[in-house]
Amino acid sequence: MKGFQFRKFDANEGGKSDFENMLEIFMQLLNHTNGDAGEALSWMTELDKEYQFSKPQYGLGDFIDDLKQKGYIDEDNQKGEIKITPKTEQGIRKRSLDEIFGKLKKGRKGSHTTFKSGQGDETNPETRPFQFGDVMEQIDFVSSIRNSQINRGIESFSLREDDLEIRETDMKTQTSTVLMIDISHSMILYGEDRITPAKKVAMALSELIKTKYPKDTLDIVVFGNDAWTIEVKDLPYLQVGPYHTNTVAGLELAMEILRKRKNPNKQIFMITDGKPTCLKIGKKYYKNAFGLDRKITGRCLNLASQCRKLKIVITTFMITSDPYLQSFVRAFTESNNGKAFYASLDKLGSFIFNDFEKGKKRNLF
Repeated sequence: MKGFQFRKFDANEGGKSDFENMLEIFMQLLNHTNGDAGEALSWMTELDKEYQFSKPQYGLGDFIDDLKQKGYIDEDNQKGEIKITPKTEQGIRKRSLDEIFGKLKKGRKGSHTTFKSGQGDETNPETRPFQFGDVMEQIDFVSSIRNSQINRGIESFSLREDDLEIRETDMKTQTSTVLMIDISHSMILYGEDRITPAKKVAMALSELIKTKYPKDTLDIVVFGNDAWTIEVKDLPYLQVGPYHTNTVAGLELAMEILRKRKNPNKQIFMITDGKPTCLKIGKKYYKNAFGLDRKITGRCLNLASQCRKLKIVITTFMITSDPYLQSFVRAFTESNNGKAFYASLDKLGSFIFNDFEKGKKRNLF
């Protein structure tokens, strides 16, 4: 008869090691220190004094040695600086994805199966009669001319509306997304850190697209007084500046990027906490931080309408709930026929994730 074997209980067995537990803290702190490894380690030292998460057998010195050996940080002895490595940058993105999109169901990578027809790039063998609103690019002229010959003969040839046939195209759910992040000074006003959740969402979204939708594209645009693009690897180091909010510059750059994308499904996600307060006219900046300036908001509404004509959907995520801004956001959303969410900081990730996933399941046209 086989008996039972007993041995001493090990709390760490089957769980995380001391290094992994400390690494979680280190990665979270890097989001708040804008990728400054030295400052993050200093914060860990102060936190350890208060919460005593290190152990006699494994202290912070051991953790720092392991970070170096495992390739998470590099030390410049001449400058006395510690920098994170690309391995750490990727680790931050993966942890952001797990934290924000942890409930994502696993599926085939790059799978965008749909059975809907609509404006797309892949020709469908099916045809149908012409309807008001159909574009000329979809007309099957061979079938349409044949219908005209059958209906009126060769001698009295004329092509009429009831002769026209439309060649359906299958929608490609490959999507080009531009994520706009407001880095104006208001993103850290009143003691509330709004830029860190925005960065974490951007890192999680980039990792989601890279792993689940590798055929999609994601561009990241930051906007203050001006607008410019940044790489995904630059996100941990992104900081708020002494800027006003030039939403117009951000939208113009996003539109320029999306014009160059060949797939038909295009969208803009805009994360902002305040009203547009800046406009660049020539080489000069027109600024007004007091209330809603019609000169600035009018330009924003015009761009929203232009995006609608280009079939670029704008989804605005307002991470503030100032009542006087809601009327402008509603007008902006109506001009684009887009969407707007008033998202709290702790719910921002789930709002964007749900909207992004719904977009993969519907015909954008």
